[in-house]
Amino acid sequence: MAYQQMANLYDKLMSEAPYDEWANFTIEKLKNRDINKMVDLGCGTGEITTRLSAAGYQLIGVDNSTDMLAYAEHKANERNLSIQWLHQDLRELEGLSDIDVAVSYCDVINYITEEEELQNVFQRTFDLLKNGGIFLFDVHSLHQVENHYKNNTFADVLDDAAYIWYCSQGDVPGEMYHDLTFFSLDDGKYIRFDEYHHQRTYSIQFYEKILYEAGFENVKIYADFSLNQENIHENAERIFFSAEKRLG
Repeated sequence: MAYQQMANLYDKLMSEAPYDEWANFTIEKLKNRDINKMVDLGCGTGEITTRLSAAGYQLIGVDNSTDMLAYAEHKANERNLSIQWLHQDLRELEGLSDIDVAVSYCDVINYITEEEELQNVFQRTFDLLKNGGIFLFDVHSLHQVENHYKNNTFADVLDDAAYIWYCSQGDVPGEMYHDLTFFSLDDGKYIRFDEYHHQRTYSIQFYEKILYEAGFENVKIYADFSLNQENIHENAERIFFSAEKRLG
């Protein structure tokens, strides 16, 4: 993700993101389990990471942006939270082991756009978990991408920042490109910078398939922060997955 320039604006522009819901979904899902070490894959500025750390888990935050990690570390220090921060690309993830839970939320998996790379990320995640460990992640639903994102323009204006976001369709279902223009107030003048992002989402069945191929079992699917599996419907915005590393 090309977040280097955007890091200083990210929290401001994402102030309405449902971070509490991601954290609460995780805590509720792990209720009555003996959980110690947890890794947040694609942690960004650490909003979810710090919430889970404050809930009592031992956290490691991993991200490919040093600027994002610097913001996350500063945030954790302000909140007196002890979190390990690791600069790595999820496609080259290494050096972690004996982890109880891996989480990856807020579009992170959608940035892994190629099938082989996605299989690689799932395999590396499987490898870092201890036997019986859990992988929790979410993705945009195909319905959300095809009906609400593609070929639409979004914008927001704050007192000292603004953005224009155009989402165009890719060549295959679930694929989209984001052209983002940001304006940030700096010393009385607005500075403009641009970002270009590429995302893709796949069918529920495809994610299930590659999870099982990586060695996971007991795959469960949820929607829109609800742990009620009967709540999955065709208009769901986000699809959540829970998968366990098989014992032995």
